[in-house]
Amino acid sequence: MYGADRIYKKVEIIGVSKISIEAAIETAVTKARASLDKLSWFEVQDIRGHIGDDGKVSEYQVVLKVAFQLKGE
Repeated sequence: MYGADRIYKKVEIIGVSKISIEAAIETAVTKARASLDKLSWFEVQDIRGHIGDDGKVSEYQVVLKVAFQLKGE
């Protein structure tokens, strides 16, 4: 509930996708949601990728910080 006092924690995760930057973000957030309760937001810290032998982008890597609300007493 917004307006009430609350505390958040941020953790760094890395999403990887062969499809796109957006897919790498979605992959990371989906996986984080499976193990963290009350996810609230994400921040993109870094975007990088891998170039294959054919000279094309073969993988997107996105470093994110995700925030989740700490449980109350």
